[in-house]
Amino acid sequence: MTTIGEIYLVDDEPMIRQACQQTFELEGYTIKTFSSAEEVLPHITPDWLGVVISDVKMPGMDGLTLLNRITEIAPELPVVMLTGHGDVPMALEAIRSGAYDFLEKPAPPEYLIEVAKRALESRRLCLENRNLKERLAVDLDLESRLLGSSPQITQLRQTVSSLASIDVDVLILGETGVGKELTARSLHDCGNRHGGKFVPLNCCAIPESLVESELFGHERGAFTNASSRRIGKIELAQGGTLFLDEVESMPLDIQVKLLRALQERVIERVGSNQLIPVDFRVVAASKVDLREAVSNGTFREDLFFRLNVARINVPPLRDRAGDVMELLHYFMAVMAERFSRPVPDVDPEMSSRLQQYSWPGNVRELRNVAQQLVLGLPLDLSGEGNVDSCDVLPAGCTVLDDLVENYEKQLIVDALERNEGKIEKTASDLGIPRKRLYLRMRKYGLRKE
Repeated sequence: MTTIGEIYLVDDEPMIRQACQQTFELEGYTIKTFSSAEEVLPHITPDWLGVVISDVKMPGMDGLTLLNRITEIAPELPVVMLTGHGDVPMALEAIRSGAYDFLEKPAPPEYLIEVAKRALESRRLCLENRNLKERLAVDLDLESRLLGSSPQITQLRQTVSSLASIDVDVLILGETGVGKELTARSLHDCGNRHGGKFVPLNCCAIPESLVESELFGHERGAFTNASSRRIGKIELAQGGTLFLDEVESMPLDIQVKLLRALQERVIERVGSNQLIPVDFRVVAASKVDLREAVSNGTFREDLFFRLNVARINVPPLRDRAGDVMELLHYFMAVMAERFSRPVPDVDPEMSSRLQQYSWPGNVRELRNVAQQLVLGLPLDLSGEGNVDSCDVLPAGCTVLDDLVENYEKQLIVDALERNEGKIEKTASDLGIPRKRLYLRMRKYGLRKE
């Protein structure tokens, strides 16, 4: 037998089931038999590689109803119908309903095997074609997310594509601003967990005393001010992805508990003894060499090896200078639409300078430069001081106050989006009092929603 797959036989007559099972097993096929349609339905999935052979007339759910139910679950799954009555109208109805073939009982063994073999081959080709289309869709999606044509970014897209649907934890390494969170989101959105939540947690931004509660949640009364139960980030990521940014900042005692959660896939909320099963994927990111952190005693070696199952290195922008102008034009187009401004022209001299710049802030810095260009503000390239931008000032940008207000408004909008409309966190992010934030929001007609 050259075709790999499985056969489900549904028939209410024990002798038929036994005879067919022996016939297929002698030919090397894997076969499971069921006495009713109700028994086989829970085993049908959209990605199952197999074929269903079913009797038409059975107690309870008949074969035609089973065919319709299977079609709802897996529209392209081959279903071969059997009948002992030679009913031509019934055969036509089955074919119109999507049956792969229709055989009269008792079907000659060699013919039954041949039909099953063709059906399995058809199913295999169908699944391969579907997987190919899904992979092409993922690759196209990644090209629109991880922009650039350099060999480094091409390799990054290939790595993300290959790991997206493999359910292993991933460690992402790279300098500040290279796009580690974007890479993590791409892994999630293009993988088999895209239907679940993507839950980010910056380990450096949380006070050490609150990290455990943020990760694992807590019960009411677990500690002072714990007035209600709180669901932690790991539980929120059930069925999805937990992104731990700057994981090197996680306290050592929390690293021990995280390691246990990763190994056993169970957690305990603070103040509870109840074990809660969790199904989540961890993508951790670090801007430092975790091997060195292990040597320094600031990061646990066992947790490092647990996270380092699959590793992605995101290249710095200085190593992919050929992508600078492509990224710049993309960000300028985004900013121009956001601020209702024209896209400025960048002369060859400025283009050459930008491509030769070292970009210590990486893609994040480039995004800021694009915003400054669109707003007609002086460029601030780190380490080079201000650069006169009068040669790239967009037409119509003559009122400085208007530019500054648009810039301030967008900064507030971005901060509100990052913090999901939470005023206190947004004010803290912007470094201003809550009252001043409210006044600015009122000025620009913004609401936290």
